[in-house]
Amino acid sequence: MNKYLEIWKLNKTYPSPKGPAVIVTDFDLCLREGEFVSLIGHSGCGKSTVLSIVAGLSDKTSGVMILAEKELRGAGPDRGVVFQAPCLLPWMTALQNVQLGIDQILPRKSRAEREAIAKYYLELVGLGDSLHKHPPQLSGGMRQRVGIARAFALDPKMLLLDEPFGMLDSLTRYELQQVLIDLWTQDRKTALMVTHDVDEALFLSDRVVMMTSGPAATVGEILDVPFPRPRDRARVLEHPDYYTCRDRMIGFLEEQGHKPAKPVSAVVDANRHHENDLPLELSPA
Repeated sequence: MNKYLEIWKLNKTYPSPKGPAVIVTDFDLCLREGEFVSLIGHSGCGKSTVLSIVAGLSDKTSGVMILAEKELRGAGPDRGVVFQAPCLLPWMTALQNVQLGIDQILPRKSRAEREAIAKYYLELVGLGDSLHKHPPQLSGGMRQRVGIARAFALDPKMLLLDEPFGMLDSLTRYELQQVLIDLWTQDRKTALMVTHDVDEALFLSDRVVMMTSGPAATVGEILDVPFPRPRDRARVLEHPDYYTCRDRMIGFLEEQGHKPAKPVSAVVDANRHHENDLPLELSPA
């Protein structure tokens, strides 16, 4: 396996009045370069926590993350993030919002070159006629298109998507899933996405990682998605393995939903055991 992103023994614990609250424990995952992987699981299982740690927006308690043979420490322009809410600056136009990040990472290019990059990606997501509109003038779907364009325009090594269509109506969500997969297909950046939507995960992903329920969630099962690329929704739905894959995912989630929660003390003891397994140079301080 050509390992591009490696996550090894990732743990995240928060302090609480009742003792340490273990959110994610012993989380191991490797992504190949150019692979699209989705994380799915029940609410509170730590999907977004894992994504936030990989993005550098949250600190890990212990573990190691390596992207393109470089250990990840903090946030950086090598990871483009698409949030559930696009977080656009309301006093800037769509073009200016996309160009803002480009100005920071490509300061040696001329202003015209940086503007051309922003225009190019906004046109790719279907906003060529809305370059100079401000966020309040855009619909929710259009604002999310700006967020997608902004992430791709930075030309990151990896895309991280945190339920990017979770706040949209069904029709807009389907449209933007197709926009995303068409844009991603052009250069196939390695992508990790968090979603609650089984059908979305199947449509977009090469593999789906199903997380166990919390506390102390971890990787439960990994499903290899068999649908050929490029994809459109009709062909995916007609694939003979579609409902087999869907039933497997739903069955796993239903099983997790009926499992009793682990005692916090047992989870903490398990974490201490795994920390002792880390090589000396990678052990938590």
